[in-house]
Order: sequence, then structure tokens, then C-alpha cells
Amino acid sequence: MAFPSIPMNPSWVEPASKFVDSQFPSAIGSLGKLVKIPGIAWPSFDPENLELSAAAVANEFRNLEFFDFVDIRRSLKPSGEQGSPAVLARRQGSPDAPHILLYAHHDVQPPGDLELWNTAPFEATLVGERLFGRGASDDKAGIVAHLHSIKTLIALVNKVNLGITVFIEGEEEAGSESFPAFLADNKVDLAADLIVVADSSNWTEEIPALTTSLRGAVSQTFTLHTLDHAVHSGMYGGPLPDAATAMIQLLATLHDRKGDVAIEGLTSVLTAGPAMDIEAFSVAAGLLPGVERIGGKPVTQQIWGEPAVTIIGMDIPAVDVSSNTAQPSIRARVSLRLSPSQDPQSGLEALKAHLLKHAPYGARVEFGRHEVGPGYLAKDGWAANLAHEALSAAWPNKSVNIGIGGSIPFISQFAAVFPQAEILVTGVEEPDSRAHSPNESQHLPTLRRAILAQSLILLNGNDLLK
Repeated sequence: MAFPSIPMNPSWVEPASKFVDSQFPSAIGSLGKLVKIPGIAWPSFDPENLELSAAAVANEFRNLEFFDFVDIRRSLKPSGEQGSPAVLARRQGSPDAPHILLYAHHDVQPPGDLELWNTAPFEATLVGERLFGRGASDDKAGIVAHLHSIKTLIALVNKVNLGITVFIEGEEEAGSESFPAFLADNKVDLAADLIVVADSSNWTEEIPALTTSLRGAVSQTFTLHTLDHAVHSGMYGGPLPDAATAMIQLLATLHDRKGDVAIEGLTSVLTAGPAMDIEAFSVAAGLLPGVERIGGKPVTQQIWGEPAVTIIGMDIPAVDVSSNTAQPSIRARVSLRLSPSQDPQSGLEALKAHLLKHAPYGARVEFGRHEVGPGYLAKDGWAANLAHEALSAAWPNKSVNIGIGGSIPFISQFAAVFPQAEILVTGVEEPDSRAHSPNESQHLPTLRRAILAQSLILLNGNDLLK
């Protein structure tokens, strides 16, 4: 359903801000309880914790006494295995008002090396303005933002016209394998005019953002063969094209001398948004003193709109167990990020063609497992304009559009199933949230502002009728 783009009603800002402030201790308490549940959707972790996590989230939304139903549902993965539990709640609204789907996920990354944490990963620990714990920011704060923005809507309006669906996924960090089936199985209950995905970041602690582009992703595992067996490196070294030497030469062809990607057939998209200087990039990325960036384009353009190649794995004897042996074959895995508009299958074919064309010495390339994921470019619409006004009212500075160099393939799946829906990719994170890393934390002023901004979107959307 199409809706007109209208300015935000500024009279909602003061009452919404006061209500969010009054409820914020409760929001922190809800976040702390959720952080304590180590719901990890990876096969090596106890699945019972995912059940506990889904149940806790479902109870939070049931306690609102607002929805027509709050269910825990599952769909099948492509393997036929049952997917992780997801929470689905829906309230039908007025037929001429927008219906909004609010997405987040309750599963989290594994904690990793516990010695690298300054606090216990599954004990919510308040240090200054930050709440530390695995999932505190990615993405249990997103759940809390949805929960408390709905509370604000209920408290401040005489009648809720909006239709609202809440979808809290349970396996996003494990690849969302059952996501396509879940969309198909629950298409009627998930249908919406606006989809808000609270799983991204802001530009800084003080500058809010909408994520308007995401790169696509390809990964390809392959093995390079030059010999039919290993041989003594002294007896045969010299004329011998051992697989390690061949692999190093092949991987070096993926970039040109400046460090730009050298694979033919890849595209770029011109992006807009705030600039990042080399000094800020060096600090954010952790470049060692004297190490220079690669590539010749502006940093944000290179991260958001250009392809990127990273060698993310290679099987070669470790130094401590190496011997004077020439290797007959070497296996590697290449990660290729694509511009947001490029079809990932064409990117995969371009990568494979490059590896075949540039394999040195007649080496044989054997392709193994690959993965592909589409990128995303947002559409402008009534909700994006409203969201920028709401974000700018909730933060000290005006909001900006940003891109993300990573990929969130399920957003394109949303767009494919619901092509008429506008999608907003919002976030409770900021550059120091350290999602996926040790010492993940949620900056609490950012969470408070995110709740207020989303509350303003819901309040203004509630007044919007076709």
C-alpha cells in the first residue's frame, strides 16, 4: 500500500521523550535479562538455550497484552533439519493505516576466547555508559528497541491504528538457513507496508544513520594442484612448480599494483554519505604504524560501493610442523564482496573465470564449496524521510545515510517476497559496540535514542492513513 510522505509532527517529541526516559530503567533491565541467556544457533552449542531465549523474548511481548497472537515458530532448513525457534507476533490494524514489521534476532555469536573478555560474556555488566555482554548490542538491544517503542505507542495514543508484526529470528548469526522457508510458511502473517530491520549501526555515538546499501558476498573454496605427490624440496627444487608457490602467485593476481580488485566483470556503485579520512580508518581498522591502506578510491566509496577480495583461509603446513617438502596441492578460500547492485552469481562466475585464467604454470584448479549472498540498495519513500526526521530529533545531530561493507542477505529476501514494502535498516550499534568481538557492549545513550526515534516513527505512522 502506498502512503504519502509527510513531515514529522514535532508535538510528539516531548511526550515520547519523557515516556522513554521514565521507562528506560526497565529497558536496561530487560536487556540485562536477555544477555544472560547464551542462545547460540551453532551446532556445537546447547540448543536448549535457544529455546530459553525465544521463550524469554515471547514473554516480553506477551506481557504487553497488545498482540492478537505471540507464537514461537520454526521452519525447515534446506537439509530438512528443523530451524531455530523464532518469535512471531502480530496485531491487525486499521485497513487504511500502514502495517509495520519490526525485525531483530535473539541468537548471538559464540563468546570466543574468554581470556580476551574484561567481563563475563553472559553476565550483563554496566561500566560507565556501556552495558557489556555478548548480544548486548547485536541484537538484543534491537529487541528492546522494538519492545519499548511499542510500549510508548500504546501509552501515548488514544487508538492504535497501525498494524504491527514483530519477527525475532533465532539463527541470524548462523546464516539464517531456515529464513526463506520461514518467509514462505508465514507470508500472510509477515506481510507489511514497512519493514524495520534493527540490526545495523550508526555513524558515531552522536550521529545517527540509516543503512541504505549493503554489499553482496561470494566465497569460493578451491584447490590448486601441480604435482601428484609431495617431493623433497632440495632434490627437485628449482624447476619444480610446487603448489604453494603457484598459489601465492595466483592469489597475488586478484589485486593490481595499487591494491584495487583486478577481477574482470565486477561492477561499482557510486555511494553518498559521510566521508572517513585515512587517520580515522587506520584507527578503526587497527592498522599498525607505517602500514598503508590499499586501493585508490575514497575510503567509504571503497568499502560501500566497490568490490573487495580477502583471502580468508589457506591450508598449508604450519611453520612448527613444516619440513623440506614441496607441496603437491594447496587449498584456499577467497571472500569476494560485491557492489550492492551486482548479481552474486555473476560475481561468482567472474571470480572462477579469473582463477582459471591466471593459474600459473598450467596448474589445475579444482573448485569446492561456494556461497553467495545478494547486496541491497534502499528505495526512497515516506518511511525513510520520516525516519531521518525522527533520528535527527532523538540524537544531538542530523542523521545520515551510510553503507555497510558487509552483507545481510536476508534483507534482499524480504525485498523479494514483499516487493511493495519499504525497508528501513536501522541500528542500535555504533563504532565501539564491537559486535562479534570480545567485550561487546551497548552504549546506553544510543539505545535510549534508538527507542525514542522508533517511537516517533510509530507515533507518526499511527496518524498516517491512506
